[in-house]
Amino acid sequence: MRAFAELYAELDATTSSNAKLAAMQRYFAQSAPEDAAWAVYFLSGGRPRQLVPVRLLHELAVIHSGLAPWLFEESYQSVGDLAETISLILPDAPHVSTDGLAAWVENNLLPLRGESPDVLAQRLPELWSQLDRTSLMLCIKLITGSFRVGVSKLLVTRALAAMADLDSKRVAQRLVGYTDLSNRPSAASYLKLIAAESADEHAQRGGQPYPFFLAHALAQPVEQFEALLGPASRWQVEWKWDGIRAQVVKRAGQLWIWSRGEELVTERFPELGTLIHGLPDGTVIDGEIVVWKSAQPDTEDAFNPHSPTAPAVQPFALLQQRIGRKTLSKKILSDVPVVILAYDLLEWAGEDWRNHPQAQRRAQLEQVIARCNQPVLLASPLLTGDDWFDLARQREASRRLGVEGMMLKARDALYGVGRTKDMGVWWKWKVDPFSVDAVLIYAQRGHGRRASLFSDYTFAVWDGPADASERTLVPFAKAYSGLTDAEMRQVDSIVRKTTVEKFGPVISVKPSLVFELGFEGIALSKRHKSGIAVRFPRMLRWRQDKSVEEADHLGTLQDLLG
Repeated sequence: MRAFAELYAELDATTSSNAKLAAMQRYFAQSAPEDAAWAVYFLSGGRPRQLVPVRLLHELAVIHSGLAPWLFEESYQSVGDLAETISLILPDAPHVSTDGLAAWVENNLLPLRGESPDVLAQRLPELWSQLDRTSLMLCIKLITGSFRVGVSKLLVTRALAAMADLDSKRVAQRLVGYTDLSNRPSAASYLKLIAAESADEHAQRGGQPYPFFLAHALAQPVEQFEALLGPASRWQVEWKWDGIRAQVVKRAGQLWIWSRGEELVTERFPELGTLIHGLPDGTVIDGEIVVWKSAQPDTEDAFNPHSPTAPAVQPFALLQQRIGRKTLSKKILSDVPVVILAYDLLEWAGEDWRNHPQAQRRAQLEQVIARCNQPVLLASPLLTGDDWFDLARQREASRRLGVEGMMLKARDALYGVGRTKDMGVWWKWKVDPFSVDAVLIYAQRGHGRRASLFSDYTFAVWDGPADASERTLVPFAKAYSGLTDAEMRQVDSIVRKTTVEKFGPVISVKPSLVFELGFEGIALSKRHKSGIAVRFPRMLRWRQDKSVEEADHLGTLQDLLG
């Protein structure tokens, strides 16, 4: 445990990628395989479910630190991180534990889940007393599932590849699915990650998917496309769907469905299980899971914005109704049916097809879909245009069709790993975000390096137009990104000077600041006071040229729903 805590401290103390790579290589080279297995899991983004209620951690920290509850809360708000706060206020303890990371996680931490408060109140202080401050902070982060240290999965992949003298793409492929909740890291699983390449490795993949190929954002004006990309005829153009990116894997008579987050989601979409009968073994398809409602789902007319059946693809907000449910009733399956819109073929007849050109993979994919003949598997339609300007005109239909814009894929591109350009390029040509001018009414301190700043904001719009006799501000969105550090400090200063009330960590402020908020989607919501929910809100700019009275009203948001 102590060695991993020292690695954590070393990674947290630098912004240099090379320094982080060197630190991880040293740790992996010196660690027991079972400890390295869990280290890879945590560093790659794996987080077991929360083991202990946060409220109980608060209570135990107050009791064993001797602090008054209000002083603990003030300390927490000042530090901005619960694990760090608890590690700082508890009494010093010598590091007496000699157990490695695997033993700590498997023997001490995972068994805490489901224990009664009385048992936890006895067990946790016993564990904490064995750890120095750095190890204690790490322990609490693992307990709460809040472990983050500024290391990407790509960086972990590079560290393992360099240490084991392997191609990083091979390691990336082996890492897919490693952080799924159903996976328990072990010495054997770690040794497979760094094993020498073998001829029969592909045959032993089981239900494992491939690393997803990711697109780059394209923000240049369409007038520059010809110079940047060449003629439109060199590109395969599709809609950018607003769903869940997924791979369908059919091998050895079994079907697996993986999300882009490398989570196994087969059971969440039971209607896709019919593909086990239509797809032959040795098939892997990349596509998008979307909610689909159409009277003519087997015709391309459903993609025509002027068709009475369009749009067939429903808003992502409807899909969220399924994502958040532990059990799927017959009603939800009926009301929110899904299909997978397929756009790439990664494996066919047991052969890895990622090194075939995009156009060839697409042609074979269409044959696979036709032979499968299952209504839950549809080909993502291809778009054609005389030139980039023609495609730009078609892109204007994105909002009506419920899509985010277009995807551009070089016809000769291979299927790469992650967001790279060495095997070809995919571009996402998204439509501009929705935007409204809103008023800041609540603020909360941030976390990490922003723990001392009020950086998390709640925004509101008026409940009526400017000519209404009486109107009030109605909250509708929260945002914390989009401002520069300098702007954030300015806003923090104004927030402190205009504070009206305090509600725990949240403060209300006198309405005086207007911001242009951007967001990707909008939907009706019964859970929000405004009756509206927005997706991925962020601050586009600080509207210092606008007064509070000039901010938008609910009617503006309601118009965007159309």
